[in-house]
Amino acid sequence: MFLGRRQLVRLALPAFAAACSSPDPVLYSIPMKPGPVLNGGPKVVQLRDIGLAGYLDRKQIVRSSEAYRLGVMSNDWWGESLATMLSRVIVLGLSQRLPSSRIYAEGGAISADPNAVLAVNIQRLDLDASGELELQSQAAVEFNRPTRSTARSFRIVKHPPTPDVAGQVAAASEAVAELTDGLAVMLQS
Repeated sequence: MFLGRRQLVRLALPAFAAACSSPDPVLYSIPMKPGPVLNGGPKVVQLRDIGLAGYLDRKQIVRSSEAYRLGVMSNDWWGESLATMLSRVIVLGLSQRLPSSRIYAEGGAISADPNAVLAVNIQRLDLDASGELELQSQAAVEFNRPTRSTARSFRIVKHPPTPDVAGQVAAASEAVAELTDGLAVMLQS
């Protein structure tokens, strides 16, 4: 009995699809590390949506952007949008560090008249050529009572505890905590 071309394709498609499917991705999240509790700060702070470098704006974790090439992990993903996760984590961290301030994210359900607006651009969050995690960012605060502003650039380098993706994420968590420490100090200005 000969099979026609259509019948052969119908039989082969499920086998082909099964062969092309990849295992479930491993999902990662950045937890906020506790930091120093600081006195003062604006009563209400709005964190604008995080500005994220385009090459980082993907579900896959970018391992490195060295040597003119992106090293992207095809099966190691962020558990949520990286910009959304960073915003959530920084709000948590600032709330812990500045307990007399009420911190909320721009994209959230809460809306209030802020005494300060914090903007953060993440320009790099991956491994450098030597395997160190490097976070580069810019931050600006606009205070409105009285009107003034301040800005700062950050370059934070952390050594991953292990050479795998989990080590990179752990180092990223440490770097984001240090960034949050610096943001809290900026808000005290």
